[in-house]
Amino acid sequence: MDQYWLEVSVDTVTDCMDDLAAYLTACGIVGLVMEDESDLEDFANEQKPFWDDVDESLVESRRGVTRVKFYVTDDEDGRYRLEGVTAGLEAFRARVGKEAGTLKVSTVSLREEDWSNNWKKYYQPFPVGERLYVVPEWMRGEPVPEGRTPLYLNPGLIFGTGSHGTTRLCLEGVEKFVETDDNILDLGTGSGILAIAALCLGAKSAKGCDIDPKASRVAAENASLNGIGEEFQCFTGDIINDPGLRAELAGKYDLVLANIIADVIIPLADVVGEFLAEDGVFLTSGIIEHRAEDVADALKRNGFSILETNHRDGWVAYTCKRAAK
Repeated sequence: MDQYWLEVSVDTVTDCMDDLAAYLTACGIVGLVMEDESDLEDFANEQKPFWDDVDESLVESRRGVTRVKFYVTDDEDGRYRLEGVTAGLEAFRARVGKEAGTLKVSTVSLREEDWSNNWKKYYQPFPVGERLYVVPEWMRGEPVPEGRTPLYLNPGLIFGTGSHGTTRLCLEGVEKFVETDDNILDLGTGSGILAIAALCLGAKSAKGCDIDPKASRVAAENASLNGIGEEFQCFTGDIINDPGLRAELAGKYDLVLANIIADVIIPLADVVGEFLAEDGVFLTSGIIEHRAEDVADALKRNGFSILETNHRDGWVAYTCKRAAK
């Protein structure tokens, strides 16, 4: 039986796109697609010296169109999630404190087969940092640039492509800090991309954890694509509020990763230290710039020193260690 999905678009303005993305992420929505009218105009202007003709009708059709798109299943569960997002938009408008646009929500129903075949042509391999090369699984067999380690990924509809600025920040951090035989803990693992990257770069073992039960299946499939088996395990649950899950994941990890959102990282800072080895590194991202100071304060309150602060596309990543006692 065909699976149907709702493609959901929320209209906004350029200055509010990152704030809206952060709101949607806080609602548990991932795999966001950002469409800004200025992107197409900039692309057209850059290409004019090389094209005999720019399709001005295409540019005109996108004029005034700035939106964030995402996908939910076209069933009771998906529509319940969509209702929650929609119900909170006016509160989001009041909280954000700046022009947010219409925040009009529109939906289109798609068959999974149609969506899958259409979107794949836009997702191409891309390099990250100095060593990684993220490759969609349907392009396995294509040449990999010399000196780079391929990371094969079938991101699927739920967990996105791995190209988002926060994910790239974390992948660059993994590349920099992972060492041979490290043990890794990836909190909010999603597609498993961060833990799998660490294993591809020489880590000994990795555990992932996510509140979304779909993550375990997706992450396991992606691990298998990269020849990874028992060295990667994935758990489902809320590590902040579930002491039993924390006990199940207990250990001292050389690298702990959390690409989530500020409102989750702040309470996570209270417990994440118990998982770090003595000289372990905590790498966290998903932090929109205007919440960066709040996250930094929470980390410092819990005994972390911030070694590095990195920025990309309006997002922030912190690399931390427990302060020496």
